[in-house]
Formats: sequence, C-alpha cells, structure tokens
Amino acid sequence: MSRLHQLIWVALSTATLAMGADDAYVRELRPQLDKYCLDCHGGKKTKGGVNLVGFTNTVSLFHEPALWDKVVRQIEERQMPPEDKPQPSANERLHLVEGLKKVLDDPDPALVPRDPGSVVAHRLNRNEYNLTIRDLLGVDTRPADNFPVDGGGGGGFDNNADTLFVPPILMEKYLAAAEDVLAAAKPERLFVLLPTWWRRDRSVAEDNLRWFASRAFRRPVSADEVARLLPLYDAAQAHGQPFEVAVKSAYKAVLVSPYFLFRLEHEPAGKAPARLNDYELATRLSYFLWSSMPDDELFAAADAGRLSDAKVLEAQVRRMLADPKSRALAEQFTSQWLGTKSLATTSNPDRGRFPQYNDPLRNAMMAEPVEFFAALLREDSSLLQLLDANFTYANADLARLYGISNVTSTNFVRVTLPDRRRGGIVGMAAVLTKTSYPLRTSPVLRGKWILEEILGTPPPPPPPLVKTLPPNDEKHDGLTFRQQLEQHRKDPNCAGCHSRMDPLGFALENFDAIGGWRDQVAGQPVDASGTLVGGDKVDGVIGLKDALLARKALFLRHLAGKMLAYGLGRGLEYYDAPAVKQIAEHLGQRDCRATALILEVVNSYPFQWRRGEDAPKDVVTSP
Repeated sequence: MSRLHQLIWVALSTATLAMGADDAYVRELRPQLDKYCLDCHGGKKTKGGVNLVGFTNTVSLFHEPALWDKVVRQIEERQMPPEDKPQPSANERLHLVEGLKKVLDDPDPALVPRDPGSVVAHRLNRNEYNLTIRDLLGVDTRPADNFPVDGGGGGGFDNNADTLFVPPILMEKYLAAAEDVLAAAKPERLFVLLPTWWRRDRSVAEDNLRWFASRAFRRPVSADEVARLLPLYDAAQAHGQPFEVAVKSAYKAVLVSPYFLFRLEHEPAGKAPARLNDYELATRLSYFLWSSMPDDELFAAADAGRLSDAKVLEAQVRRMLADPKSRALAEQFTSQWLGTKSLATTSNPDRGRFPQYNDPLRNAMMAEPVEFFAALLREDSSLLQLLDANFTYANADLARLYGISNVTSTNFVRVTLPDRRRGGIVGMAAVLTKTSYPLRTSPVLRGKWILEEILGTPPPPPPPLVKTLPPNDEKHDGLTFRQQLEQHRKDPNCAGCHSRMDPLGFALENFDAIGGWRDQVAGQPVDASGTLVGGDKVDGVIGLKDALLARKALFLRHLAGKMLAYGLGRGLEYYDAPAVKQIAEHLGQRDCRATALILEVVNSYPFQWRRGEDAPKDVVTSP
C-alpha cells in the first residue's frame, strides 16, 4: 500500500473511530482487514478491482453487500489471503468470518434500519392467471397459454413483479380471454342470486357484482366500485340483453380491471413500515402456496380479521399445503430453482449420440424433481433428502434409464433405491442433462450449478476470450477430456474458479450427458476424484453427497433465500439477509422439515410487512 493510501486509511480510521466506538466492525474487524487485506486491496493498484479502503463502518458495507458476501466466502474457504501473503491464525480467521457474518446477517438496527422492501404492482403471470380463472370461474381452459411469455427475474422465478411487464398486445389478450372464460363458465359459478318477482333485476345485478368483484379483486369492494360497474349492466339491458348476459358484460370489466390482473397492496403512509392487512396477507399466502386466489375459507379468515393470529395463520398454511392445489408450489418452485424447466425449450442433448433420449423421457426427467419435492411437502420430510435420499419417483421411461427393473407404469411411482448413487437432486437426470452439452458432460457446468443452486456460492463470470474446450469427450492430441481441462486450469486467469467448480463436477462423471450411469469415458475408466477448496477429497457422487451434507448450513441458507424470493415475488436485497438467516436457523432447529421452511417464510418480516410509501428506496446512508 502506498504511503498516500496509508495516510488516507489512517485518516478515515481516525474519523470513523471517533463516531463509531459502538460499531463492532470498526472496533473488532477492520483492524484485521487492515493487517491482512489492505496490502493487496487498499493501494492504488488493487487486485481484482477490489478496494476495501472506503468501507469505514458497518453502514458502508451495505453499499456493496454482494462484495462482502464474496469477501467472507473467500476468507472462510482460505482462498484469501493468498498463500504467499501473511496468514491469520485459525482463531483470527474464525473471528473475522463470524464477525463479518454477524454484521451482514444481523446488523444493528440503530445503524441499518429494518426494511421489509417494497413490491411493485404484481401482475399475475401466465400460470397464476390460468389457475385464478380456474378457481374463480371453474373453467378448465388455460387462456394465458396464448399470452406473451413471462420473463424470469431476480431469484430466477417468473413470478418476479419487477419483470412482469404489460406489453400492448397483452391487453388485447386479456379482453379476448375475458369473453372466452365467461362464455365457458357454468351459471352456478357466475351468480349468487337470480331475479325473482319480488326483487328487481338491477338490485340483484348489484348484489352479484359486489360478490363477483370482491372475489376477483381478493378483497371487499366499495360501493363506489360497484356503482362504476352498474352502468355496463344498464347499457346491456337497454339494448335488450337478458339478465345473465347483461351482468356478464359488467363481469368482463372486472376481469380486465387492474384490481384483478394485478396483486395490489396499499402503501402505508409515511416512512415507517406497516403490517399487511388480512386480505393482503391472504393473497400473498394463496399465491405463494397455490399460485392462485384465496378460497372461501381463507377469505372467511380474512373477513374475521383472524389471519393476524399466529395459530390461525399456521393452521391455514398446513391446511393449504394438504390441499392438492399446493402442487403448484412444487411445480413452479422446483422446476425454476433447479432450472430443469428449461429442458422443455432447449435442444440438448444430441439425439444422434443419445438415441434413447426422446420426448417421453424428457418429460419424465422434468417430472421427477417435482414429484420428489411434492412428496417432501406432503409427508413433511427432511429437506436434507434433497441432497441424499434412498428413494425417488419414476415411471417406466425414467426407470429404464436408471437401470431400475419392475417399473412398468406410465405414471410416477415411489421407488426405493438400491444404493446412494441416485437419490437426491444431484443424481436426477434432469439436473445432469441440464448441466451437460449436447455431445458430452461438462464438469465445469455441473460444478458451477452446484455452487450456485445448492451452496449459494456462485463463481464470478469467466474472463473474456477464454479458450473453449472441445464439444465432445473424445481424446484430443492424446489427452483425455479431463487432462485437457487440467491443462486449461493452468491459466492463472482460470485456475481460481476452476479449483472450486471442477472437483464438484468431476464427482458426477459417472453420469453421462443424459444422466445414465457409465464406468468408462472414451475407453478409459471414469476418474471421479478431486480435491475441494479447503482440502477435502471426494471420489464420486457418494463422496460429493457427503461433502454437501457437511456443508448443510450453506444449503439450508440458500434454499431459505430461494423460497423467500419465490414467496415474495421479488429478488432479494441486502436488507433481506437477517430474514434469510433467521429462516435457515429456525429450519435447522426444526429438523429441516419441509413445512417448517414454508412456515418460516410466511412468518418472516418481509412476508408480513411492507415499506412505507415515503421511505427512501435505499435506506442505507452514511452517518
């Protein structure tokens, strides 16, 4: 570090210490960073573009929380400081890691105020629209399948409000869909009352509109809202339309209203966050667990103002998870978290190289993780079985690929596995196919996927102009594919990330590009061994599972964050870290049960609260 930067650092330290005597980062952690990190990350030429000089207090860390997550991970994994630099003792390293984690995960609210975040007007995505129409009108059609495709957003889910735009063509689709679904609906699902000789048509129409709009808007409607719908009924009646048709003309307006197409919540006045009201909580809950509107029982609980009672809320969660409609959670969350949904739209793998890969097998691959996760929810099993289990779900097509006999059904059945090679998501064909190239496996893609989607510790993007590896796993220049990759890793620009990814990916090399088991590659025995960062050795998928189970805290935290992002319908921000930490910790204390994860998300601060309308978008400011 240059003399000038040393002086700057001392000046910043002195000023910060004066006003941050109660700041644990200033008092306990920054001196260690000064001692071991500033030589490379505090001078004019900072390595990796990381300059830690400006992070002078706890608040400043939250200007770049992703960077500090990386700092913590690299210190914990002994990637930093580099081997040729002075090393902290084991106690110093542990103190620094745990101290930084506490600051980032559970900041002092006097320094970093609690923030539940805000959600923009949340348009129903295609799946939510279809299921809401089903539950509102009782029709089996899927009109939204013809809508423009929804974009994926933060957290990797297509229910992210920030990416659910409204292109002009969508309004035309909404109008057409409203007409079609109203025409297809049974009368008994459209009218709560019909005219009688003692009640005039208009009075009955008003009651029906109030009832229908309240269900469609997922809250009680005001007298003014009903009054604005009645002229549509009056106009249809004036043109000689019968009662049912005239009411439907007003219903059409309901189905293209923003209050139906969007999940809208009130913004609390002022800067202070406020709890959601019972109807908003019911709606968040139903779209989290069912991807659809609240049912009559949930509406009744909201009407009575009882959802704010923790026992009532838990009872509703358990009831809703037991309902077949909760399969929507398993389908939407699992396929998007694991990325297996993409198999429906990608060309992988090469069907000439893998002739057994066909549409029925692909569909079975995609269904397996959904059936597996649905079983964990249904049986309230340990979520650690996602890492290692003695069973799976398969039909005849998938069982044939797995070498499992006596499964002849086209439907999925529970299958007890003979050993530990296959159970859990890393042994599922959908994951193994997604993380392969058309002609060969990819230890790099598989290792990267494990880091990102199981451990939540993604590597940085590759440097530009990196030499690519061959498209198949045949020998080239006398070298096996593994030897070619080891040569590639000698590039210092690539070595750091590959040292983290490759051993994880090579542990899965016994699985080919569609997830079938193999003992040889290009005529050579499979080498599935490797050494993880930190020195742990793994050999094959069973060793990999043991290594992942040893890191279950990372897995549970990542899973908690993913489920929270899905439940909120938005990407997570730095201010969500305390909630994620609490969910993961409580999940571990409750035997990692599937229902515990759902309940912890529902009971979390960001799920039940909302930011005030006058709150700044970025609440982190320097003192």
